[in-house]
Amino acid sequence: MKVLLRGSTYRRGVFLLLGGVLLLPYALLAAAFAQSWTAPGAPRGTIVALVVFTAAVGLVPPFLHGTRALEITAARWLLGVDLPDPVPAAEGRETRLRAALWFVLHLAIGGAVVLGALISVPLALVALLQPFGGVGDAMRGQRLGPFDEHDTLGLTAVGLLVTGALGYAVAGLGALATTMAPVLLGPSPTARIAALEAQAARLAERNRLARELHDSVGHALTVTTLQAAAARQRLAEDPAFVERALVAVEEVGRHALQDLDAVLAVLRDDTTVSTTPSRSLRDLPRLIAEAGVAVDLHADGVLAEVPPHVSREGYRIVQESLTNAMRHAGRVPVTVRLSTVDGALEVLVRNPLAGRPGSPGRGLHGMAERVTLLGGRLDAGPASDGWTVSARLPFGDAR
Repeated sequence: MKVLLRGSTYRRGVFLLLGGVLLLPYALLAAAFAQSWTAPGAPRGTIVALVVFTAAVGLVPPFLHGTRALEITAARWLLGVDLPDPVPAAEGRETRLRAALWFVLHLAIGGAVVLGALISVPLALVALLQPFGGVGDAMRGQRLGPFDEHDTLGLTAVGLLVTGALGYAVAGLGALATTMAPVLLGPSPTARIAALEAQAARLAERNRLARELHDSVGHALTVTTLQAAAARQRLAEDPAFVERALVAVEEVGRHALQDLDAVLAVLRDDTTVSTTPSRSLRDLPRLIAEAGVAVDLHADGVLAEVPPHVSREGYRIVQESLTNAMRHAGRVPVTVRLSTVDGALEVLVRNPLAGRPGSPGRGLHGMAERVTLLGGRLDAGPASDGWTVSARLPFGDAR
């Protein structure tokens, strides 16, 4: 009895009745063709042609993307089923066939519910109003028919039973529809795999952007701090140096803000920004000029032939190495060597070590992730002549 008092039962009933409403045009056309077929002198050939044409047209809606989208919306609101938004690009043959099967079942079950309602509801009304002489005469208080008291009670019981049976049938069919909706309207296994792959790609891209942001902002803060400290120490004795330091702080801050704005726009899915910040080995002179430390740069091979994604990662490794050198060793000279050997970019960054080396931070972990994604090798740690970072980033066929 409780099932008949739940609001979900009536919402599911409305969903089933919608199937009966959608079935109505098909039923009317079938009745019209049946009547035309039995009429005397009917042109049977024309009727057959019309039937074939109408059947072909009627089979189109179940396979349309819009039909599946409408069914998903109706299932969400009326059945309370959590279904993902349909993706037309991921709808293969299997998805369309399952959606068409759902559409046919929805119409068939809805038609049965409507037919049951058309039979049971009038019968229940007649049975309930029989003690008053029928529906029409109930307003006048007249009795119709030779029914005694036992007949009236019997008809009333039948009416109540039929109405209750219809309510339980609607509740059961609605529950069945709720169970089957994710199976027939949900994404196929292929679509689920594609969605998981797309999600993994988005997470990998966000992880990459997080590394970019860490390297860019961390480097900018380190350079800004060192330049500001040096400018404060030489404020009175060397105004020209202070001016150069402030210019460097301004440039580093501007570039960091550009990187920050671009990364945040991508993370917020801002469609007005179509590109992410992309640095490469071509930007190393600017990076070294802003660093505020002496950098001895050597480049062997043709760096212009390095693919963009490898060039970008090589730039970030040099940037993070300079940041760590300035952060932990101060204003010490740094040696940077770049070379292309056997289809790979080799990066070597070395600086004198001041004091005991600190524990590895996020920067080294970020470099390790970059190198691992490219299938390369990274060695970083103290050496006899200081701290050394050595990375090999393969590219091309030699990878």
